[in-house]
Amino acid sequence: MNKHIKKVAVIGSGIMGSGIACHFANIGVEVLLLDIVPRELNDKEKAKGLSLEDKVVRNRLVNDSLTAALKSKPSPIYHQAFAKRIATGNLEDDIAKVSEVDWIIEVVVERLDIKKIVFEKLEKHRKPGTLITSNTSGIPIKFMSEGRSDDFQKHFCGTHFFNPARYLKLFEIIPGPKTSSEVLDFLNGYGEQFLGKTSVVAKDTPAFIGNRIGIFSIQSLFHTVKEMGMTVEEVDKLTGPVIGRPKSATFRTVDVVGLDTLVHVANGIADNCKDDERLALFALPDFIKTMMENKWLGSKSGQGFYKKTKNDKGKTEILTLDLDTMDYRSKKSAKFATLELTKTIDKVVDRFSVLVGGKDKAGEFYRKSFGQLFAYVSHRIPEITDELYKIDDAMKAGFGWEHGPFQIWDAVGLDKGLEFIAAENQEAAKWVAEMKSAGVTSFYNVKDGATYFYDIPKKEMMKIPGQDAFIILDNIRKSKEVFKNSGVVIEDLGDGILNVEFQSKMNTIGGDVLAGLNKAIDLAEKDYQGLVVGNQAANFSVGANIGMIFMMAVEQEYDELNMAIKMFQDTMMRMRYSAIPTISAPHGMTLGGGCELSLHADKVVAAAETYIGLVEFGVGVIPGGGGSKEFALRASDSFRKGDVELNILQEYFLTIGMAKVSTSAYEAYDLGILQKGKDIVVVNKDRQIATAKAHAKLMAEAGYTQPPARKDVKVLGKQALGMFLVGTDAMEASRYISEHDKKIANKLAYVMAGGDLSEPTYVSEQYLLDIEREAFLSLCTERKTLERIQHMLKTGKPLRN
Repeated sequence: MNKHIKKVAVIGSGIMGSGIACHFANIGVEVLLLDIVPRELNDKEKAKGLSLEDKVVRNRLVNDSLTAALKSKPSPIYHQAFAKRIATGNLEDDIAKVSEVDWIIEVVVERLDIKKIVFEKLEKHRKPGTLITSNTSGIPIKFMSEGRSDDFQKHFCGTHFFNPARYLKLFEIIPGPKTSSEVLDFLNGYGEQFLGKTSVVAKDTPAFIGNRIGIFSIQSLFHTVKEMGMTVEEVDKLTGPVIGRPKSATFRTVDVVGLDTLVHVANGIADNCKDDERLALFALPDFIKTMMENKWLGSKSGQGFYKKTKNDKGKTEILTLDLDTMDYRSKKSAKFATLELTKTIDKVVDRFSVLVGGKDKAGEFYRKSFGQLFAYVSHRIPEITDELYKIDDAMKAGFGWEHGPFQIWDAVGLDKGLEFIAAENQEAAKWVAEMKSAGVTSFYNVKDGATYFYDIPKKEMMKIPGQDAFIILDNIRKSKEVFKNSGVVIEDLGDGILNVEFQSKMNTIGGDVLAGLNKAIDLAEKDYQGLVVGNQAANFSVGANIGMIFMMAVEQEYDELNMAIKMFQDTMMRMRYSAIPTISAPHGMTLGGGCELSLHADKVVAAAETYIGLVEFGVGVIPGGGGSKEFALRASDSFRKGDVELNILQEYFLTIGMAKVSTSAYEAYDLGILQKGKDIVVVNKDRQIATAKAHAKLMAEAGYTQPPARKDVKVLGKQALGMFLVGTDAMEASRYISEHDKKIANKLAYVMAGGDLSEPTYVSEQYLLDIEREAFLSLCTERKTLERIQHMLKTGKPLRN
């Protein structure tokens, strides 16, 4: 099916509908967002003398919903300008416009009768061949398309986005009885390639895959908490980042989502899955019933498992619900000996065997909850899906788990998992025993860089489909390793392209990483065609290793510090000036030195979810790895005849001075960090390394030549420096910045102005790097800078002193 989606209609503009509309706008698609007409005027409309016939009134619901969505944080849209791609209207005046779209997505209230009425109206205007899907989270698809035409039913299925649509990657596709296989294949591919999602085709069963397993997991915990006499804090400590789950863990997540939403889905499963062997677990515990009666629904009602209050001194305090007394109390810290044992284990997957072996309450909790989870997911095949990897994909993409249930089972071992199941008086599905007796001891393995899964009907390991568009570094790291030190692994991506992958904590850039980058460039220049700098961790890099800088500064080892900064600068310049094309592939947090590396690459292939910026002011220094120099150079390149050059330079100066960080890769263009016509954005992070490799290969094949070093950077000297100094004086006088902020800003001003030159002058990059390094070093001698670095190391938060 060769179909191009140029325009979509989203029917229903609530939180979910507006979020879906924004995400289609994110990827460049025109959107028509429709909702119902209000039945009565509000007070503002009455005061203005408007009537129900006025267009502004008729479109009020849809416009208010979209406006609220665009103001919400985190933003549903990559760039506010993209909102212009969304046109709004109502279901009476504008429904005929659905004849112009390629795909209609229904996102109205979760009531079958209302959905059927909407589909009946839409079919009158829908042109044959138009995709039509429902974002239902649980209503059976087969009921929705009853009575519709054959063409409608052929092009109809469920497409379940998870909220928020921009950030959660799961895209469940649920076929109806007559959905054509071509439509399913198209949506599967479109979801992955264009929407940046993990597409999972699910069966038409209650709650589909993600919510069926996710709600079971939460309900199971609700019962376990009471059984083991655990506190809210203890459960959230054990079910958060330590096992690769979001910081919000279990109870905070329920508060954010809304307890009523969770109860609605749990009741739906209980009502519609009478054959579920764990049906009793979907019954609500007494404490949940009490919370529902009291309307303690979470963030939306002001209190749930947690409650934000102000104490006697007016300071905000987060209280926790005591599940025994049902009263709120001060938070208690939760500590477990088992968790202490995992502190030195960086990889989450390596922690599971330690956690389940714990001799304390934590170990018991993990054995109990994993035993229940393993048993449950084994019985859901073939009910909700035929392939076990789809369950893992759904939990990772929809609930933010780093590892799915079967991957966790592999991590603890097949036999251990079966022990935990037996200890809970449960049984695994028969196919698990059959798998074991056939000599297969894991659900997954890796062969030739590809992941294979145990295919239950075929009773053998099969390659997971759709991997060819991706390069999975975990799968090739051992077999394709070219060089390794404690900071990096260099891998051969094939076709003459190397990848250098950071391995340091939080991917910080220290001496080993710099040595690894230089080694990678040496290897690439000698035997390869190009270099990608990329990884598949949560974040690309949080910047330079400030712990190392702090130690050198405190010990007053200024010569060594000078050498370390020079090595950083020289490495960044090698990224720019080498015989092979260099590609940076940033994603997630790309701060400080991580941003500087991207600024110096020949090309940036950024994931759409890249939060990039020069944040050095927060630790009391200026960008010292070429970032200050590069912004002066980019300002110079932006000067055009007749421009007020000072204004252009000031924009770049403020980006560093205010430590601006983009909230998406598209915003990074506005900050001057990404450059139009050179750098690109990919929506699906899983495709990023493969795309970066393709661009490196393309540049090499086009005849890449090492560029000559720049000696033509126009700096404005005293003219700019004077303006900056007056500005920082005024800001300090009006108490916008502290005295130390002013000192840092003045150092940056000196560098970006090119020093106190008497007139505008053309200088070399090396000249700017030298004064940048000098300024950075001088700030490292300041007590207040050291206090800022120390505070950041201790708390992870910037200090204003």
